[in-house]
Amino acid sequence: MQLFYNPTIETDLFLDKDEHIHASRVLRKKNGDTLFIMNGKGDLFHCEIKEISSKKTLISISKKDTFPKTSNLHIAISPTKNNNRMEFFLEKATEIGISKITPILCERSERKVIKKERMEKIILSAAKQSKNYHLPIFNEMISYSQFLKENKSAINLVAHCEDEASKTDLFSYGFKKNSEITILIGPEGDFTKKEIDLAKTHNFKELSLGETRLRTETAGIVAATHYNLCR
Repeated sequence: MQLFYNPTIETDLFLDKDEHIHASRVLRKKNGDTLFIMNGKGDLFHCEIKEISSKKTLISISKKDTFPKTSNLHIAISPTKNNNRMEFFLEKATEIGISKITPILCERSERKVIKKERMEKIILSAAKQSKNYHLPIFNEMISYSQFLKENKSAINLVAHCEDEASKTDLFSYGFKKNSEITILIGPEGDFTKKEIDLAKTHNFKELSLGETRLRTETAGIVAATHYNLCR
C-alpha cells in the first residue's frame, strides 16, 4: 500500500504539489483509482481520485480508519557530527516506534546546527514506508540543561557509558503501556560526569543499553527497540 500524507485532510481536497507529482507522474494514477492518505495523527483515509491532470489531483474521501497510538517514547539525543548517522537514527527509530525526538546540545556535542525541515522529511518518509500512522514529532534543538527543566515525562532515563553500579537495563524498569518515557542519549564522547549528575537531580535514572560501547545513533536505535519489546 502506497501512502500519501496530508496533515489537515478532513474533506475533499487537491493534493499538494509533491504528492500530486508522485501520484500523477511516478505512480501514473488515473481517475477512479484509490489513494490512501494519512494525516500523521492516527487516521488513514481511503480516497478516490475524482480529477487528475498534469497540474492537479482532486480526491474524495470514501472511508476513514483510526489507529491507536502505540508509542509514548521520547528520545532526546545529541545530533551526530556525521549528518547521515543522525538521519539513519531518525529513519530506524520511526520504523521501530517512537513518538517524539528532541535534539539536545550537550557539552561534547560536535554538531551545533541541524536542518529541521530535512529531518522531518526523513521521518515522514520512514513513517509512510513503515505504515506508522502517528507521525513522530521532531522538536527544535534545545540546550541539555533547558531540556531537563522542561521535560514532563513520567519516567526519565539517561543512558551513558560511565561504569557505575547504579545503572540497570530498560527491561528492569517497570512501566505501564501508556506511560510517557524519556531517554537521554549523549553525543560522541558521551555525557560529561557533570551532565549525568545534573540529570539525576531532575529525577533521571541511569540506564544501561548493554555491555558494549555504542555509537550515538546505535544507542538511540537500541533504546527504541528495547522500549518496544518492553511494552
